[in-house]
Amino acid sequence: MTTTTTTSNGPAPPTKPTKPIIDPASSRLFKPLQVGKMQLAHRIVFPPLTRNRNDEAHTPLPFMAKYYADRASTPGTLVISEATAVSHLEEGQDNTPGFVSERQAAAWKSIIDAVHAKESYYFQQIWGMGRASYPEFLAKKGFKYRSSSAIPMDDVEAIPQEMTEEEILEIIQSFVDTARRVIAAGGDGVEIHCAHGYLLDQFLSDAVNKRTDRWGGSTENRARLVLQVVKAVVDAVGADRVALRLSPYAAFQQAEKGDIHGQYLYIIEQLKATVPPLAYLSLVEATGDPGALIFGGKTVNQGKTLDFILEAWDNRSPVIVAGGYRPETAAWALEEHYKKWDVLVAFGRHFLANPDLVFRIRHGIELNRYNRATFYLAESEVGYNDYPFSEEYLAVHAEA
Repeated sequence: MTTTTTTSNGPAPPTKPTKPIIDPASSRLFKPLQVGKMQLAHRIVFPPLTRNRNDEAHTPLPFMAKYYADRASTPGTLVISEATAVSHLEEGQDNTPGFVSERQAAAWKSIIDAVHAKESYYFQQIWGMGRASYPEFLAKKGFKYRSSSAIPMDDVEAIPQEMTEEEILEIIQSFVDTARRVIAAGGDGVEIHCAHGYLLDQFLSDAVNKRTDRWGGSTENRARLVLQVVKAVVDAVGADRVALRLSPYAAFQQAEKGDIHGQYLYIIEQLKATVPPLAYLSLVEATGDPGALIFGGKTVNQGKTLDFILEAWDNRSPVIVAGGYRPETAAWALEEHYKKWDVLVAFGRHFLANPDLVFRIRHGIELNRYNRATFYLAESEVGYNDYPFSEEYLAVHAEA
């Protein structure tokens, strides 16, 4: 309720309505939900977080299995991997992972097995980096720096080359081949990354994609690549093992869209018309733009909601939302804002800093603080495997 108070200078401005306080432990955060083939015990998701702990050959280091398994410590948790390259050409930055070589696949299988040993579930996020790669890094490997069009990134001197028709068809096949490798390694599914200015999003964005062929120009043509990737991967591994991540409002890496509603409603319409229900959609709220949230860039579209997508999707399958949530705000979102829909909430930085995050939220235990300075320490366990479990969690599991 909005209220007005009186001061010596006359009426004060109305105070903003306050959100009701909802106990996270008794909220829909802890209502089980079927997601694809998975029966999740709660709706707290560990989302993709690039943390540069892979070796120089883009292979997960052994200690990464502990990191992922710890965050799967409450049975029935959905754990999603960091973004993982679908080809060696897309391993475009130092210490980011690939899922291409036999060595890489074997390392990821150890991680998948560690998550499953905790009776939790595992999806692999897969991507191409496109012009978000480091040009000098690719040049040392003899790889082409490329994107949807020859439009450079801000503060990057190199101009990417426009991908050829043959290269576009190859990247579609790379997504298919990688999805098959993930399933062969025991993964429960794959999340296709079409967000935050990476390769598929570079095709989707009219600020980046200036093509005049069937892969650019119109709303339909700019969406063609992501839709063909989704359809091909679904055909290969099954729709209930496939998810899609989208960031409608993000300005990160300058991949903005002029007609956000038209572009994303077209994607939803085509997904509903051409493929069976996906395992889930993963959507980033306006408040979750990494350009502003993490790197201090400009904020755009604040105050706008994802409701138009959820209305169009109409509970075809669950939706994960990300947007800088804390336990209390997540509980409110599920009970109020998203109460009509099957929604889960991603906790990034807080899950990084709290391996027992689900346990802490259920029992009202104070959270560890995350240390941003250690987020991207390459090949280091500092700021990665050194965040402690709560004393309460350790006591319960010592008794068990």
